[in-house]
Parts: sequence; C-alpha cells; structure tokens
Amino acid sequence: MLTIDLIGQTRVRIDDRELTLPSSKKTRALLGYLALSPGARSRESLCEFLWEIPDDPRASLRWSLSKLRPIVNGDGCERLEADRSHVELKQDDVEVDFLALGNALQARARDFEEVVTLWNKTQGNLLEDSELPGQPEYMIWLGQQRNELIRLRIALARRLARFPDVPALERVRWSEKWLELAPFDPAAGQMAFFSLRDLGRHDDASALASRLVRKYRDAGVPIPVLEASVGPPQSTQGGNKESGREPLRQQIQFTLADDRTAIAWARIGDRSKPPLLKAANWLSHLELDWEAPIWSPIFRDLAEDFELVRYDERGCGLSEWSTNSIDFESFVTDLELVADAAGFDRFPLLGISQGAAVCIEYAARHPERVSKLVLFGGYDAGWRHTADPQEQREREAVMVLTEAGWGKDNPAYRQIFTCTFMPDANSEELAWFDDFQRRTTSPKNAVRFLEAFSSIDVRHRLRDVQCPTLVVHSRGDQRIPYATGLNLASQIPNAEFAGIDSRNHLLLGRHPEAKEFVRLVKDFLLRED
Repeated sequence: MLTIDLIGQTRVRIDDRELTLPSSKKTRALLGYLALSPGARSRESLCEFLWEIPDDPRASLRWSLSKLRPIVNGDGCERLEADRSHVELKQDDVEVDFLALGNALQARARDFEEVVTLWNKTQGNLLEDSELPGQPEYMIWLGQQRNELIRLRIALARRLARFPDVPALERVRWSEKWLELAPFDPAAGQMAFFSLRDLGRHDDASALASRLVRKYRDAGVPIPVLEASVGPPQSTQGGNKESGREPLRQQIQFTLADDRTAIAWARIGDRSKPPLLKAANWLSHLELDWEAPIWSPIFRDLAEDFELVRYDERGCGLSEWSTNSIDFESFVTDLELVADAAGFDRFPLLGISQGAAVCIEYAARHPERVSKLVLFGGYDAGWRHTADPQEQREREAVMVLTEAGWGKDNPAYRQIFTCTFMPDANSEELAWFDDFQRRTTSPKNAVRFLEAFSSIDVRHRLRDVQCPTLVVHSRGDQRIPYATGLNLASQIPNAEFAGIDSRNHLLLGRHPEAKEFVRLVKDFLLRED
C-alpha cells in the first residue's frame, strides 16, 4: 500500500517506510494534483497547469516524472503510468489522506473518539509545501481543494458538537470550533449559544447572542432565535401570575437519527400529566411557532392538560437542514426516534396535514404504543397518486416557482402557500407567515418536501389502525378538501369524524375554530372509552 499525505508537509510511505521526496515544489505539486485528480491527464494540460510557457515545460514534466516514478513504483507496482500523451497515477493500492478522510466522514463514524481522531487528521494546510504563486490556474485549483478541507473540518466540528451524550464542556468546545469555521451559519450560532447556556455560562451566552445578532444583521443573514426555553412575559399569560401558575415553557433538545441527522424536539408542560406526541408537519420551527399567531395558542391550551412533545421535521426548523433523506420513511423513523427520546411507552398521537399519514403508518407499525389517534387536515395519498394530468402540471409548476423564489425578499412565491394555508388571515398574520416560511427551510428543501408529500400513500394502511381515532377537518379547507377527511374517517375502523367551520388549513389561534379544535381533542383524549 502506497500512502500519500497531502495535509501539512507532503509525505509518501510504502507500508511503514517513509520515502524521500525531491525538494522541487513543482514535482510535489504534480504528485498532489495527480493524487487528487483520478484518471489520465494529458501531458499538454499538465505543462500548462504547472510550468511557465517561456521554460521548456515538456522537459520539466519529464524530469519531474523521472523523480516521482522510482518513489511511487518503488515496490515494483506500476502506479505511475506515462505514455507519449497522457499521465495517470493508478490508485488501486494508493491511499490519499485527504480523500480517505472524506470517505470516513461519509461512512458516518459512530464513536465520538473516532470522529475526534478524524478531526485531528485534518489539522494543517493542504499541500502547504507546494504553493506556486506564478501558476494562477494551479493556485485556483489549490484554493478550491483547501476550501474542501475547510468544509470537511466544518462537518466534523458540527458532528462533534451534536454528538449525543457529550459532556457540556466538550459540547461548548466543539460548537465554538464549528462557529469559528462557519461564522455566518445560524445553526452554528444557535449551537454555540445553547451549549454555553446549558453549561451555566449565561453571561457568555448573552454576550455571544448580542454579537451574533449584530453580525447576522450586518451580513443580511437570517437571524435565528437564540433562546431555547421560550415563554412570553407573565402579563401575557392570561392571569397565570394571579392564579399562581408558572408560565408555560418548552425545553428544546436534540437527538440523532441513524443517518446522523440532528432532530430538534421540545417538551412542554408538566411530566405528571398524560403524554401527547404531535408528529412533525411542514412548516414548523420549534422556537418561532411557539410565539406564532397560528398554532401557539393551541399548543399552550393543549399543554395545560398534557405533557406535549413536538419536533421539527428533518430539513426544517431547528432540525438539521443538510440531510440526505427527506422522504416518507425518514419521517416515520424520526417519529419513532422522538417517541423513544421522550421516554413514552404508550401515548396518543396528533397528526396535522402530512403528519397525519406519518401517524397512520406509525400506528399501524406499533399498535401496542399508540393509545389514541387524532388527525387534523390530513390525507392518505399525495397528488401524484390522485391528481389528473392538468392538476399534476400545475403542481409541478408550483415546485419550479418554489425553488426559484422561496428565499427571495419578494414574497410573491411564498404567498402561493399563504393563500391556501390560511385564506382568512389578516395582513399582520400574512406578513408573519411569509417571513416564517423563509426562515423555516431552504429553497432546495422546500422543493424536496413538496416532492416527498406528493408521493405519500398510506391507503393500504388505514385498515391496520387499531386504536380509537378522531378525524377533524375544516369544511372549507382550500389545501386538503373536506371530502378527503371524510374518506379518511370512513376507511379507518370505528373512527369518529368532526367538521370545523373554517376555510383554513392552518388554524388561527385567535379564531373560535381553534378553541373548538382544542375542545374536540381534549374531550376525545381525556374520555375513558
């Protein structure tokens, strides 16, 4: 095995024996380029890349190859192949440290110390002894490779900061390294803030929050909410101060899925109360929608009688946005993950919009764990299974518009969703929801969510639901038709159905329909069957 180390000083080893490299920077640069650029390279392109035209680049290339050949082929293996027109470093038995680290990161190391070892191996500059200021194309390529090394460090620091069960001091250390490497990443700022606060360094956390808000504002970066235990002043709690009750607050935690995606979840209410787990539905953001005009009053009302647990779906809110999987199966396994993290054995489930299908699948897989099921504004099949050709074309067009306009300042694209999610909202609520959408997920993920929702199909699972079920639907829902809710209830054994006089897919907390929804949920869940 030939080992080529390019991080720091360039080194070459065959097994454990280190070989002496020529002092020529261009020869070392040639080795580094061939090692990081698999495949045959033309002699002409190598000459232009590494040597000045006034020199004799072909002769220089021949000289460098003559110095490298006995090194990389020193054990009798023909790794460096060069004919009259092309040069190639065969990599069947070659390990390049930079490439090996990237592969190890993709392999998702499970042990914390293993990831720390990977981090330590990234320290140093790539090809630091092989800079060629007079060769602009090579220096541009080298800069790109060094940026990839920085991205690798960021990914490792992020992984270490989010590793489960890490001591608080270690979490501070790695979150600060993450923020140092990615100073304009709101997720890094949030993690650094949370870790300081959780360690009890509240003054440091507050000072960091002030710096981050100024930095993000000046750079035009969306400003994250830097407080994980959120509750409004007591004067807004409807007399809680006079009644002697503490304001409701949510505790936000993180747990890791099998693919190492960080899932944010929140616990609200007294643990002595019966549990209620709300499945994630898009759009959500644990902090922003806790103070929202839409769901916040409903969450608070439910938390008066239940220990309410909810979470942000992967790809949005406080959960990790950078994830390889945004699909129905990952939605279900994330629900399984949060149920286990919350320590719930048997519990009722609340599913809203596409979260209803996730709850149906979970209840069918785990009948022993789901005591009751409440579905609001739900559906059992996405539009790819039910829409006619004309509607499919319209839906595809919306996805194109979403990717083009989701993150822009102009709200026109996002209002495509606003007008169907809650047509009865006032101007203040519409403005809030527009900003909320932009801060909830990225344009790319918004399209990935829409694609995942379009393919949902749990029609074959409805008969497998064994627990008592309540289906609630707005009669004028302009996003998911009322008939869809009726059909859902008719297919689930012994399900109850209740209609609400509203046109909104997302209930507005100030409307009486929201109070009616909470009353229906509480009556159903607290009723002894």
